[in-house]
Order: sequence, then structure tokens, then C-alpha cells
Amino acid sequence: MRPIRFLLPLFACLLLAACASTGIRSPLATWVASPNYNARGAVIIVLHHTDQHSVQQSLDTLRSANSGGKVSSHYLVGADGHLYQLVGDDRRAWHAGPGRWGAITDLNSASIGIEIDNDGDTPFAPAQIDALIRLLDDLCTRLRIPRTQVIGHADLAPARKQDPSRFFPWQQLAQAGFGVWPRDSDGPAPAGFDAWLALQAFGYALDDRDAAAGAFHRRFRGRDDLPATLDAEDARILHSLRVQASP
Repeated sequence: MRPIRFLLPLFACLLLAACASTGIRSPLATWVASPNYNARGAVIIVLHHTDQHSVQQSLDTLRSANSGGKVSSHYLVGADGHLYQLVGDDRRAWHAGPGRWGAITDLNSASIGIEIDNDGDTPFAPAQIDALIRLLDDLCTRLRIPRTQVIGHADLAPARKQDPSRFFPWQQLAQAGFGVWPRDSDGPAPAGFDAWLALQAFGYALDDRDAAAGAFHRRFRGRDDLPATLDAEDARILHSLRVQASP
């Protein structure tokens, strides 16, 4: 019995060391480790689409490199709803790149990155969105991330990115309690409402106003073909978002 009693503490130490080396894992996802990370903390969640042809291709890319260098995300959601975790929740995955959301200028250090297996030209599979919602619930609960703090890659880098595309169901996500969506009950924007100022207050950088308007239209109106300006409907949406954010 002595050897067994001796081995139990040793096994416990090895288990703790393994957890420390790989980071915090979700119980919902299959662990497929990527070496492309460093330490960080998270206050926001960033959604991407892979713009590739299969989940295996994306797993390979997220564990090696693409044309721009090494990339990774914390999670990948397969078209069938299977969840893969590549980097621990407490580690800094390399998914966001240069960009800004509100006062956050290093999104990799402040976020959880979730890639969704989708080519950017087709609707997202229902099983995939159901799995994403379960994952968001898990992450926001365990990591205490505010449920409103879910954005797209294009939101933080509108001049560079378009993901997760106009097909992404942001309204469905908001109905499940994640992100935000305008309410009809808040009515039109009042006279004198500054839509650009409201867009900036919501989080979008205005270095490139055309790109910021395009990202906003993609997310809240599901359109890529609107003029690069803000009209009365945009003002109504931004007014509602501001009302909801008010204490």
C-alpha cells in the first residue's frame, strides 16, 4: 500500500502541472492544443468566421500559421456544432490583430477569440449557433465576462475585416442574452441626435468613417451594399443602443 499512497500525491502534482501548462479549459469542448499563445486576461469575446473550406483546414491553420504568420483562437465551432478548444481561457491567443474597441487597444490581451467554421458567403448552421450560445453561456458564467460584451472581428478592425459576415444572426444571439440589439420600443432618435458620436460611444473607432459605417451596417442591418454614411434608421438603432446602455 505504501507505493500507492506515495504515487497519489505525485499524480496530483503532475495533474496540476499539466493544467497550469495548458491553461483553463472548457468542459464543453474537445481540447486540440495550439502553441500560438501567451498569457492574458479577458473582458470581452470576439467572434470570427474562418473563411476556409473545412474545420480540419481551420484546425491546421490555427495551430500553425497562415500567410500573415502564426494565428490561433481559443475556440473553433464546427458546422455540426462540435466545439474545439485550442488555447486556455487564461492565455492570450493570437486572433484579433491590430484594432480598437472603445478604450481597448490590445484586443488579444483582453478577449476570448471564437472562430466559427464558415466561408463568409453562406448562412451559419443552426447547430453551430446553438453550440455557440452554449459556449457563450459557459464563458460568461465561468469568466464573469458581461453578456453584452460580444463583438465581431470587423467591429474592432472595420478597415481590415468583414467577419463574421452579414449572414451572422446577431439578433438571435441577443435574444439568447448575448451582445446587444436595438428595440423598436425605444422609437426614433430625438432631434439633434449625433449618430457619429453615438457610433463612437458604442465602441467603433472613427479613424475610417466609411469602414466603421460598413461594419455597423453589416452587424445591425445585415447589409454590405449601403452607402458609407449614417441615415435615420442607423440613428434609430444607435439611439436604442444608447438607451439600453444608460444606467
